Amino acid sequence: MAICTIDDLKAQLAFTDDLGATDDALLSRVLAAAQAFVERRLGFKIEEEFGSVGQDILPEALVQAVLMLAAHWYENREATTEAAREPPFGVTEIIAEYREWTF
Repeated sequence: MAICTIDDLKAQLAFTDDLGATDDALLSRVLAAAQAFVERRLGFKIEEEFGSVGQDILPEALVQAVLMLAAHWYENREATTEAAREPPFGVTEIIAEYREWTF
């Protein structure tokens, strides 16, 4: 299950209403990929740790990390040296704050 909606991502990207459902399939795909990426880096599935009964609330910082990464991937769709580098500034730092470290 996604922690962000397509409408959340459209707001992050500053989409205007005139764009309608243009690119919804692509937005859905990059949103799912961004959440999966963040979860792999965290070492856990976000919904298994946050937001359910008896759990802490979903941290807005993790939502922001997913949105920032999805927006970056949407805006940089081609394989370039810019897109191939580390995630955008801030994403890695947010993930590090919530990551489960094991040794």
